[in-house]
Amino acid sequence: MFSIIGILVVVGAVVGGYLMEKGNLLVLMQPAELVMIGGAAIGTVLIANPPSLLSSILKGIMGVFKGSRYTKQWHLNSLKLLYELCDQARRAGLASLEAEVDDPTKSKAFSAQPAILKDHHITSFICDTLRSMMVGGMEPFDIDQMLENDIDVHHHEATEPIGSLTSVADSLPGLGIVAAVLGVVITMGALGGKPEEIGHKVAAALVGTFLGILMCYGFISPLASNMSKTAESERAYYHMLRVTLTAFNKGVPPLLAVEMGRRAVPGHARPTFEEVEGSCRNRGAAAEAAA
Repeated sequence: MFSIIGILVVVGAVVGGYLMEKGNLLVLMQPAELVMIGGAAIGTVLIANPPSLLSSILKGIMGVFKGSRYTKQWHLNSLKLLYELCDQARRAGLASLEAEVDDPTKSKAFSAQPAILKDHHITSFICDTLRSMMVGGMEPFDIDQMLENDIDVHHHEATEPIGSLTSVADSLPGLGIVAAVLGVVITMGALGGKPEEIGHKVAAALVGTFLGILMCYGFISPLASNMSKTAESERAYYHMLRVTLTAFNKGVPPLLAVEMGRRAVPGHARPTFEEVEGSCRNRGAAAEAAA
């Protein structure tokens, strides 16, 4: 939502300032310049990136407009899920989680958090870690290093689309100059014609430079920056999962393991101790009543 508002502010400020100086909007309507710059930018993306990365770029851009999902409620739900799994393992042993990790869709704990269950990577991260604990033979430090490597690989994949989009943004001013140069070439070919016709062609050439710079600094670069912040929020979220699971694997009681994970959540999205404890305690009381 805020991204859309930001785009409207950029467009409104540029167009509003232009109109304040008695500018003619029709002069800015240069479809040919937009085709040259936009088409060339799309072409550079197709040249530089494989199909899988192109899909990631599109998903990242759409994610900017949807907003980040890593809110306080998302972290609270995740901590509650981890508590339920760890508490079950403490009460009935790690082997009791075998059915949960083999088919999370049939797990009561995962089914209670459908948004988390829908994310295959999060589900696999939690379930594969619990499987490693059940298999045994690995020290807590080794499992912690394994999780760190997993997070690094995932973060690298998440930042590749950002780098590609940033490269496109950096190329836009240059593509704008290319369009402007072609406009100058057309203008030179029209020398000797009517003054108003030559003036129109010069204006069209300058619009090419204007569009390239505006698209770079007004739209594409901010989109890439927003995607970068989302990737960092995602990395922080997986770090929270890592801290909680590693703490439990070291023998820390479930509630304290969850508290250690809560402390790893960035401040703007961190639920309070009371919120986490209340959510976990209510679930624990319900489990004891059912037993």
